[in-house]
Amino acid sequence: MAKQTGKPLQSSLPGPEDIFQATLSNGITLLARSNFNSPSVSMSGYLRAGSIFESDEKLGLADFVSSALMRGTQTRTFDSIYNELESVGASLGFDSSVHTASFGGRALAEDLPLLLQLLSESLTTPTFPKKEIEKLRAQLLTGLNIRAQDTADMAALNFDKLLYGNHPYSRPSDGYLETIQSITQADLQKFHRRHFGPRGMVIAIVGAIAPTKALEVAERFLGSWQVPGQVVAPELPPLKPLRKTLMRHQRIAGKSQSDLIVGVFGPRRKDPEFFATSLANSILGQFGMMGRIGESVRERSGLAYYAYSSLSAGAHSGSWEVFAGVNPKNVKRAQDLIIKELKRLIKDGVTRAELADSQANYVGRLPLSFESNGGVAGSLINIHRYNLGLDFYQRYAGIVNRVTRAEVMEAARKYLNPEALAISTAGP
Repeated sequence: MAKQTGKPLQSSLPGPEDIFQATLSNGITLLARSNFNSPSVSMSGYLRAGSIFESDEKLGLADFVSSALMRGTQTRTFDSIYNELESVGASLGFDSSVHTASFGGRALAEDLPLLLQLLSESLTTPTFPKKEIEKLRAQLLTGLNIRAQDTADMAALNFDKLLYGNHPYSRPSDGYLETIQSITQADLQKFHRRHFGPRGMVIAIVGAIAPTKALEVAERFLGSWQVPGQVVAPELPPLKPLRKTLMRHQRIAGKSQSDLIVGVFGPRRKDPEFFATSLANSILGQFGMMGRIGESVRERSGLAYYAYSSLSAGAHSGSWEVFAGVNPKNVKRAQDLIIKELKRLIKDGVTRAELADSQANYVGRLPLSFESNGGVAGSLINIHRYNLGLDFYQRYAGIVNRVTRAEVMEAARKYLNPEALAISTAGP
């Protein structure tokens, strides 16, 4: 069933007037928006086949499967897949995260059928040829060896362990050397057979094509895909907030820099205080020269090569983290200054000027995310993933500008507890 309003475009921002939403015959959700100012189309999407389904003994399996989908199918070899893409200047790729396997691609509008055909074959009939799997395994193991020597990566890996404890979110989605080495071709085939299917799949197509034509092509290549035994994601255990500060240092010899992460749980994307927390984060360590954190730790004190904060909010959890790259002898001083700024935020809140500047920045940069077809496709996926509503981007400025200083302070006080932080460092 397709749903579309026939009103003319009233805004440059995507909205109900020009976002086409339809359901393929097997339940896949299609989102589409035309843009005939460009000859190309961009495609983005996801399906529920992430690392949440892995066992501890096979960590990295979901990522391995996603990386192997284009290594060969029942009708095409690895080389022929990439030769076909290159012959028309198109691209297609897969990625994996905790909850989903994602995909994205780009082609000229007339080559959308080829792009969707290759997507379909990669999703439905991968063969995981042994020779290609061993090449891929070598690449994944090389990546893990590089990770083990990267101070930022190791600080992040240990931060997740501190913050999430025994929760599945504490596990690295790319696994460990021993788990990647243990994964067999049969493991890849079984994971694909059980978890890749149309239930919960979403695809967005944006560019020089009528939405009804995009629906027709998507139905042709994906609408018949059926996986009756597709496994439903398990229920996640509740997250347990920290009761005290936990610290961990990963020693990596021979490094001239240490990486530091200080953080806490944050809001989920749909929580009512998300935007207040996001604006607090912008003021703390994003806006201008990395906000208050950048001003204090990097500019005034000269302690860090970089220092900023980041808010990550998903459907099931969120984290609020401060990152810094510092000289190893300055780790403790940088950490103390970061905690000082957290305390200042929850004690004094933000100024009227800081909030107004960040709000103007949020509203002003929104149209920039729609300058490319890929940006629009990603935005459509975003509003569907978090059930924000087709008119979300048209309501966005009002939502942002209604946030008050009191709400920002309340959000900061809700999530920032200087006495219960996860602090992870990695370096010499």
